Amino acid sequence: MQMKTKRRGTRRPGWLIEIAKERIRILFDEAKKAASEGEYVFADRYVEIARKISMRYNVRIPKDLKRKYCKYCYTYLVPGVNCTFRTNPRMKALEVKCLKCGKVMRYPLKPKDTFK
Repeated sequence: MQMKTKRRGTRRPGWLIEIAKERIRILFDEAKKAASEGEYVFADRYVEIARKISMRYNVRIPKDLKRKYCKYCYTYLVPGVNCTFRTNPRMKALEVKCLKCGKVMRYPLKPKDTFK
């Protein structure tokens, strides 16, 4: 007797994934606008909604947008207001410190090719 295996997840159509990516971009644009106007609560909420969309539709948040919010408290990061940026030459990394929760996130820096 042959057993049929059920697939765990359902495959979403491509157009649905594209809409989810577009909405994530729009929400980060709105978060940027809200933060520039001083409405940081709204900016944090837009980031939260974008994360929920990405989890629901199993879509990755792009790398450039992923670095714009804190991985621990999910606040939208605005340099000089709620975060600090530093370069660490010893670790060759960019250090971003969230001033709300105090966590430090490190992103590796690529060495410059001077002879290209």
